[in-house]
Formats: sequence, structure tokens, C-alpha cells
Amino acid sequence: MDKTVRRYYQQKQKQKEIEQELTELRQTIMSYLAEQEASELEIGSHKVKVVVQERKEYDDNKLYEALPDPELWRMLSKPDGSKIASLVKLNVINEEKLKDTFSTKTVKLLQVDKK
Repeated sequence: MDKTVRRYYQQKQKQKEIEQELTELRQTIMSYLAEQEASELEIGSHKVKVVVQERKEYDDNKLYEALPDPELWRMLSKPDGSKIASLVKLNVINEEKLKDTFSTKTVKLLQVDKK
């Protein structure tokens, strides 16, 4: 078991190093795309693309005021964007009630694929 625990620790350390390097590489690529004023480029044998997503971040207090029904809170347990979106799709929650309960955050995702 000692070998297994030691190996797990080593792998977690490698994972941290890889994630740090990926963060740095992502920042470099995103900066390059911004300089080129492009959201999509072909660089060598790779296609680089920035995908923009809008994410809703809910305010707990405002959401509770808009949805005071305890049954809904049993389904939600806490504000979770994907759960709320599902309840809206299922018409359990009227989207109009949520109008002032969230702020929208823009997230840029980087995709790199081989051509």
C-alpha cells in the first residue's frame, strides 16, 4: 500500500505541474489571438479557436425571494446553474421570475485541434 500511496502522491504532483503549464500555455495562446484580433486561426498543423460562453451566476438572496416555494429548494438544495436551467426547461420555474436573480459572466474557452 505504501507504493500505491507514494505513486498517487507523485501523480498528483505531476498533475499540478501539467495544469500550471497548461494555464501558462493557454494565456500565451489567448494573448496571441487577441494581438491578431482573431478568434480562430490555423497555426501549423493545428486549428486554434476561442469559444465564448455566457454563464449565469445566481444571487442566493434574490433567487430565494423570487422562488420562495420550499419544494423548489428541496430540488435545488443550493443555486446551481445547470439545475436551474433544467427546471426552466421543464417549465417547473417560469424564466420571468428569475429575471433579476443573476448576473451573466462571459467565459472564453480555448479549443486546439489537429487539422
